[in-house]
Amino acid sequence: MTEKHIILDDADPQLFYGVANANMQMLKALHPKLRIVGRGNVIKAIGEEEELSTFEHRVMQLQALCARYNRLSEEDIVNVVKGEATGRSHPSGVIVFSVTGKPITARSENQQRLVQAFDTHDLVFAIGPAGTGKTYTSIALAVRALKSKAVRRIILSRPAVEAGEKLGFLPGDMKDKIDPYLQPLYDALEDMLPRLKLNELMEQNVIQIAPLAFMRGRTLNDAVVILDEAQNTTPAQIKMFLTRMGTNTKMIVTGDLTQIDLPPSQRSGLRDAAETLASVEGIAHIEMTQKDIVRHKLVTRIVEAYEKRQHQPMTPSPKGDGE
Repeated sequence: MTEKHIILDDADPQLFYGVANANMQMLKALHPKLRIVGRGNVIKAIGEEEELSTFEHRVMQLQALCARYNRLSEEDIVNVVKGEATGRSHPSGVIVFSVTGKPITARSENQQRLVQAFDTHDLVFAIGPAGTGKTYTSIALAVRALKSKAVRRIILSRPAVEAGEKLGFLPGDMKDKIDPYLQPLYDALEDMLPRLKLNELMEQNVIQIAPLAFMRGRTLNDAVVILDEAQNTTPAQIKMFLTRMGTNTKMIVTGDLTQIDLPPSQRSGLRDAAETLASVEGIAHIEMTQKDIVRHKLVTRIVEAYEKRQHQPMTPSPKGDGE
């Protein structure tokens, strides 16, 4: 009799084992010659060598399915044991699957251009109005690269620019003060990775989320690095960020030049970088438009109304307005 330990590196153990351990119970029933115990991310199996080898191969197949689709069904287990295809169908162009198993795809022409640019360029600028899916699509691409082991890390960053409230006035320690700026990044990740797996990856620094200031002095190797809300960087800050790029690293820089929170006298680093690097070989520039907005239909109308207002002469405010 031989004992083998199989480690679930990629799949979330809770998803793999199933509700009330239903998947594990099925695996045990389909492998009656083995003694199988699952604890944490380790499955221990005891039995004859040949039977163990077959079991390990099947577990690896099931783990790959669970990691890709964020779910594992009894039908998947039966199909793998029988040596049949899983039979799952999904639309073409899937980037990753959400935690609910829903396919995440590019939903507009320019989102598709962003996906293609990421595959062919090491640095991509994605600039456009709110709701065009710049950040969400970028993070989906980063998660795909991590799951496929094309990179070892995801690094997400934002400038902590104050828009209305001073950091010093917010409650808590530095992490508590900074986390609200980074929450949209957490939200996207939680859509694509089970919470326990996400927490594990963050604890291991496989996924890092940090303010832009924390990037200084680092060389970022073997990673997908995303700078979000880059319109709120200064030229010096974005230059510092871009020069962090190391070997086997891809960068995506996103931003909206209509939502700059810098002082009026300060030039946006995103605008400066986009102009400076416009003709540099190996850099892709994706311009998002109102047609790419994928949020509530009112978001498109709101963006259109503000753009229209920008091109109209200002009318005097009624007396008392703002007093």
